[in-house]
Amino acid sequence: MNNLWRAMALAVIFAVTTPGAPSFAQQPPAVPAPPMGAPPAGVAWSSLSPDQQRVLSQFGSQWNTLSPERQQALAHGSERWLGMSDTQRGQARDRFSRWRTLPPDQRQALRSRWQRFQALPPSEQARVREDYRRFQQLSPERREMLRQQWRNATPAQRQQWAEQARAQHQLHAPAPVGHGAPHASGPPPRH
Repeated sequence: MNNLWRAMALAVIFAVTTPGAPSFAQQPPAVPAPPMGAPPAGVAWSSLSPDQQRVLSQFGSQWNTLSPERQQALAHGSERWLGMSDTQRGQARDRFSRWRTLPPDQRQALRSRWQRFQALPPSEQARVREDYRRFQQLSPERREMLRQQWRNATPAQRQQWAEQARAQHQLHAPAPVGHGAPHASGPPPRH
């Protein structure tokens, strides 16, 4: 049953924090946000490399009308695209095709999860990536069973599972230097 609990915890973390991407492992570090109150700086078309301009050519004629946030996102995305292998680009095209077919409410939910992920400290992001990797190593049947259990759970059950998963991770996290190991009274309750 402990393996079921661990798999469920991974599924909870996956469902709560990841926006749908085996691409997490390929994500570069986030660019630091400008200071509070400072408007984001736009990106001049002329500051883009010729390769970036080629990738973004469909936006060239309207570049100056785009918001600074959009310019930054497109410039960053073009850098990532140019750094990808052919296989990675094919995977990105597939993800984008699936993304475009999602209803707007599902897209927004995924954006929210991604923003929550990006707000995590780097150590937590690494933990989520590792949990996702382990979840992906489960058999397809097992993953689907866990997803189904998550979908059928009440909001209170989901919240409880998420809290138990956080507690489980804290139990297995290395203790800070100079502190004793956390004490546990046993595995989390089984449901």
